[in-house]
Amino acid sequence: MRPSHRTTLLASLLALACAILLWVAYDWFQGRFLRAFSQHTAVFSGEPLRLPSELAGPGAIRLVHFWDPACPCNVGNQQHLSELVDQYAAQGVEFYAVQKTGSQGQLPATLSRLKPLATLPGSNQIPASPAVAIWDHSGQLAYFGPYSEGLTCNSTNSFIEPILEALSTGRKVNATNTLAVGCYCPWSTPK
Repeated sequence: MRPSHRTTLLASLLALACAILLWVAYDWFQGRFLRAFSQHTAVFSGEPLRLPSELAGPGAIRLVHFWDPACPCNVGNQQHLSELVDQYAAQGVEFYAVQKTGSQGQLPATLSRLKPLATLPGSNQIPASPAVAIWDHSGQLAYFGPYSEGLTCNSTNSFIEPILEALSTGRKVNATNTLAVGCYCPWSTPK
């Protein structure tokens, strides 16, 4: 075999090996990190929710974030939640987090200002996460439901900013029962 044919054959084999390696890497990435979005309908009812006795009653506006570390839907709202904390903590809104019972994991460093609550009375009855509950200055539940509808959440499709703005100006809000379609994970196991 002449040297030019050998060089051409070696270059072709090297290009084929690179193409195979790239295809395997792409397939691994797609299988590990990309998931099809499956819309779920969830009915959120805040009737059983109560603040713990040490937080109940008149005070600041209190926002409680319900999250499950194993739920891939959390990623879609963490940046938005971080922006909410940055914007509204300075206005006196208190932020808390309730992690799904029995789960393991921690919130990202950008959400370190959320105060963890070991439990929230009635939280074992919520249908799905991620979810949010907001109590007004008088200690009444003003909102319970998702951050938004759809796959991800940001300030353009969020239900939260209008509620926090209304409560901050002293307007009454009563949106404790909501129906939404989006990326949610079951909170409690079916019996």
